[in-house]
Amino acid sequence: MTYPVKLLMSEFVTHDVKRFIVERPPNLNYEPGQGVELAINDPKWKNAGRAFTPASLKEDKVLEFVIKRYSDHHGITDKLHTLKAGAELLVSDSFGTLTYQGPGVFIAGGSGITPFLAMIRQLSEQGSLTNHTLIFTNKSPADIICEKELRFHFKERCILTCTDSSSAGYNHRLVTKEFLKEKISDFSQRFYTCGPPPFMKAVNQALTELGVSPDALLFDT
Repeated sequence: MTYPVKLLMSEFVTHDVKRFIVERPPNLNYEPGQGVELAINDPKWKNAGRAFTPASLKEDKVLEFVIKRYSDHHGITDKLHTLKAGAELLVSDSFGTLTYQGPGVFIAGGSGITPFLAMIRQLSEQGSLTNHTLIFTNKSPADIICEKELRFHFKERCILTCTDSSSAGYNHRLVTKEFLKEKISDFSQRFYTCGPPPFMKAVNQALTELGVSPDALLFDT
């Protein structure tokens, strides 16, 4: 089912990422990590929806989306970034298999952090983040989504890497098998992974080679 909702506000999170706050349909339910299809209620765009993951908690009265703009694609993310408060969007029922299954390590590349935001916020609210670690890689410090919030939640267990440019406080490294072996001592725990397909393939393969059980490797299929 599809629900019409209004955009309430938007603001920049990074130079090319915005936070969108929209009305929440009364009948919409989801678990942190699940996605919905979001479209613009306009004849030209209503059939050009894309999957996005709410970053808001499931009991929140509004929906929050954190969306990166891909201006070179001239698609929905580019258009969403131009919308003003009051624009009408279409939100579908929830779907997806990436949900929280217990303590472990979150590994994200770029906008791949967005499916984890609601999980992290839920765990933080419950005081249950102690046994979790975050490894989050981006091109540069300027690209890191919600950096201050993530550092607050994970403290010293927030491991940020930058591949193109870096500075003090960031690892100037790729997330390789060697990097994972260096940063993680226990490969019997759960691993949540999300990011661009090549990143996902490389990280999941590295984790498998390091002994992570297929049942403990959690990503959206």
